[in-house]
Amino acid sequence: MSSSFLDRPFLEASAANGFAGNNFDRQSEHRAEHAVEIALGSPDARIHLFCEDRALVKISPEPQAAFSVNEAEAIGFNPATLILLGFLGAEPRLAAMAIPQAEWQEPLRAIDLRSLAVQGLLSAEDLGGLAQARSLLAWHQNHRFCARCGSETEMRAGGVKRHCPSCEREHFPRTDPVVIMLVIDPAQNHDACLLGRQYRFQPGMYSALAGFLEPGETIEAAVRREIAEEAGIRTGRVRYHSSQPWPFVSSLMIGCHAEAASNAITRDESELEDCRWFARAEVHRMLTGTHPDGLTAPPKMAIAHRLIADWADWAEGK
Repeated sequence: MSSSFLDRPFLEASAANGFAGNNFDRQSEHRAEHAVEIALGSPDARIHLFCEDRALVKISPEPQAAFSVNEAEAIGFNPATLILLGFLGAEPRLAAMAIPQAEWQEPLRAIDLRSLAVQGLLSAEDLGGLAQARSLLAWHQNHRFCARCGSETEMRAGGVKRHCPSCEREHFPRTDPVVIMLVIDPAQNHDACLLGRQYRFQPGMYSALAGFLEPGETIEAAVRREIAEEAGIRTGRVRYHSSQPWPFVSSLMIGCHAEAASNAITRDESELEDCRWFARAEVHRMLTGTHPDGLTAPPKMAIAHRLIADWADWAEGK
């Protein structure tokens, strides 16, 4: 009996990346104009609140980052910033900007999303919702005026777009694609990978190379271009691994493995503080925090960690 190609055993690699647990039914194409007001009328409505780029979290035995309407009103938020993220079952999920306070009263804390992901304080679902909220709230803050005529725009359909009443142009949220890639050297029996560190990295941390996808460029072409620009390495085969929503502010990290076609490094000194080949055994020590020189890899929530760890755990013939 024949079987479907899609029936093969398959693990969705992206699902294991930080910020990838968003299961909201967004209903972006089927919203009423007053979607926010309708959602607020539900007793099950929950609101994510942000203070600048930090999420408000109620620290308790089970930390909470989604507040009831009454709780959110008691905390204080700007109603004009309210957006509808979607629905978790029958539960509407919204987001808004909190009214800033000099100090948040316990048990409330304002925590950046990177720390929340690294510390594992919230469920993957809540973390994914916060990533969507952070990206959309920032987009609305930064796109209040029409790019065509300069007039002030209006939020529509619960935040899925902005409308210009002057020239009738509609503007939609954007996500910036970023390629992030681990380069593997076939000349060293695929037993070495290329890692670099930017000047802003914490001391001792090395990561995969990355860069923005440019207009008119395929993912593979962007991978090859970025590797050549940052490390002077020519690249052959490129294979997709997984993706990760990256809400700093609104990017999609597209993870790939790439096979080097040369191995002499010419580092872009304006981009990288260091860039070199690492043997698999040394990378294992970086991943486990046992490197004798204190070198480390990105935290587990980052797609870079997955790209590096999946290669480090692979062995010829497996």
